[in-house]
Amino acid sequence: MSTKTNVSSAILAGAMATALASLANAGPLTKAEADAATAAGKEKCYGVALKGQNDCAAGPGTTCQGSSTVDFQGNAWKFVQKGTCASIVVPNGKHGSLKPV
Repeated sequence: MSTKTNVSSAILAGAMATALASLANAGPLTKAEADAATAAGKEKCYGVALKGQNDCAAGPGTTCQGSSTVDFQGNAWKFVQKGTCASIVVPNGKHGSLKPV
């Protein structure tokens, strides 16, 4: 086998591993994970997550966790410390919200 073939195979294998890891992390939050976050004093805060870093609810056509398509997407939420959501300031002077915006 040539060096070029070995390198191409290694690159392909790395790309596949990365793609599979991304899919594994993009699944919906389980009920147990959501319950654990709530028990730890967390609450859902809409409009504060960066692109692809939401915990869930990112609108039609998305799969949930990690599926927001833009920074600070109004219908995507992230768990934050209870009582802090409305004080989180995002660009354009907006704040986090306990309801979709």
